[in-house]
Amino acid sequence: MSEPLAQPVEQWPLAADLKIRNLSVNGAQTALPARLYSHGETAKRDSLIVFFHAGGFVGGDLEDADMFLRHLVSCNADQLVLASSYTLAGVSPFPAAVEDAHAVLLWAKKYKSKLGWSGKQLIVAGIEAGANLAAVCTLMARDRGGPALAGQILIMPMLDPGLTSCSMRELPSAREMVEVADACAAGYRGYLPNAADRTHPYASPLQSSRLKNLPPALILSAEDDPLRDEAEQYGSKLIACGVKTTVSRLPPAPLQEPGARNECACKVIALGEIAGFMASLDRPESPA
Repeated sequence: MSEPLAQPVEQWPLAADLKIRNLSVNGAQTALPARLYSHGETAKRDSLIVFFHAGGFVGGDLEDADMFLRHLVSCNADQLVLASSYTLAGVSPFPAAVEDAHAVLLWAKKYKSKLGWSGKQLIVAGIEAGANLAAVCTLMARDRGGPALAGQILIMPMLDPGLTSCSMRELPSAREMVEVADACAAGYRGYLPNAADRTHPYASPLQSSRLKNLPPALILSAEDDPLRDEAEQYGSKLIACGVKTTVSRLPPAPLQEPGARNECACKVIALGEIAGFMASLDRPESPA
């Protein structure tokens, strides 16, 4: 288990020259609101993280992870983050959201100069439902011949529409945890109204039998997170398929409401885990 942060993320100083720019990116069918985070010199960065927000597929927006991303970028002047929205299930269910997510990756690659990115290293990331989209994007990029991805960062990912894991079924007595599980179930009902889609690998990557040739993964869960078992099961499957994977279960951070997944990320997830993962992508593999 990873060690907790010495102090809450909210108490860490933000970069004085933090830059946040609102822009529009191309989704699968329409333009989508997005937000670019950077700080420091304006020279092109070599790595870009494309990040997708939480909300159980049925809610959420760019504000949800804003503070978390401000701190993520503030910790590293070389980091560039593009946070993108996507079509919510109430507008159009599966596969609209994940088609948007893949389209945003293609847009980022095509318009890299607009973002101040060299195009060298592309990482996909997300939290909760956004982490599902991030995981699925790695499958889609592999299956569709691009864009090439250097890594994936999955934070408390929703990966099992069946909600069958032990941590989901054997919930603690805390009311807020039951509400989290209920929110996940409601989200899947909205996102996957067609029951047959619940086993599709682009909806449920945990059920995929084809997980080889995917980019290195960092998977973060929390001790009190009902999604922790599916996150760790997915990590085990990736490892078994030869994908370089780091799985960390972090200390608990009590949630005040079922939609507060990003608050949990801000308070619990060690930004050092992400920084270490990013640094590992730049290091060559040790000879066998």
